[in-house]
Amino acid sequence: MARLRDQYFSEIRPQLKEQLGIENDFAVPRLQKISLSCGVGGAKDNKKLLEHALGILERVSGQKAVSTRARKSIAQFRLRQGMYVGARVTLRGARMYEFLDRFVNVVAPRIRDFRGLKRKLDGRGNYSVGLAEQSVFPEVDGELLENPQGMNITFTMRSQSDEHSIALLRAYNFPFRREEASIG
Repeated sequence: MARLRDQYFSEIRPQLKEQLGIENDFAVPRLQKISLSCGVGGAKDNKKLLEHALGILERVSGQKAVSTRARKSIAQFRLRQGMYVGARVTLRGARMYEFLDRFVNVVAPRIRDFRGLKRKLDGRGNYSVGLAEQSVFPEVDGELLENPQGMNITFTMRSQSDEHSIALLRAYNFPFRREEASIG
């Protein structure tokens, strides 16, 4: 079992129940899934770029990634409906908690010029992070990064509000930016 999953049930959930004034255990905010995705615009011309992106996502996540297709044609990008344009993987259960543990303790501190992550959520309690390059993951060798590309990570939570989701992420020691005191 993942360390953070045990910590959630033994420490974090009772702490959040008390902190947020929630009586029911099922109403306490909880992490549902983590989605990793990367767009590969050059895949329409070079199929190896898509295979490369799938391989990196599989190494980072520990499970098989799937390729995504374009939903509609866009003439300006020379894109036709059905062309392969990206890769994605969804983590749940033990792999999700293991990835969260690695992200908080290993990956985030390795981001260049890292001063913390912004506290902006999407209004439904979900948090997204965009990485400029995948070399911050220890699983990815420098030789594999022939052409560095970005990655999107979305943390989907079951919560009542953004404030409840922020409280959950803080309980997991998420590296948010420190709030700066207002001048004046």
